Amino acid sequence: MDRVKEALFNILRERVPDCIFLDLFAGTGSVGIEALSRGAQFTRFVEKALPAIRTIEDNLKVTNLAGNAEVLRQDVLEYLKQESPEAFEIVYVAPPQYKTLWLETLTLLDKNPDHVAVDGFVVVQIDPQEKQEVNLQHFAVVDERRYGNTLLWFFERREL
Repeated sequence: MDRVKEALFNILRERVPDCIFLDLFAGTGSVGIEALSRGAQFTRFVEKALPAIRTIEDNLKVTNLAGNAEVLRQDVLEYLKQESPEAFEIVYVAPPQYKTLWLETLTLLDKNPDHVAVDGFVVVQIDPQEKQEVNLQHFAVVDERRYGNTLLWFFERREL
């Protein structure tokens, strides 16, 4: 994962400083914390598993980055259904594999694109075997990178 995370932030390096970052299916929070350590203004972590929430909170304390973060214990799909959401410049989606959660998440973002700032990015991290065509109205594929059994798929929000 470290190689993939390093590659991700090399690709996004100019977009991360001062950005508002959303880490969905946050797990340990390593990606959102990396964004903060690289100058993101704020990161919101959305994760439903309590042990993972505790790990994120501990990691934020250790890194002294808790002041620039919010940790929500909530199901990602429910979170994305909220009305009048805050817009994030980078949305990172890394759900558990082989459960089509990435597709459900991307579909919900497309139905409610205001979660993503105009010209913002959605980055989906999946196993390449999970990839399938997806028809989106508000997002266009702008890049795709494969690192072994990990695919980073980049979508940019577009105006209709």
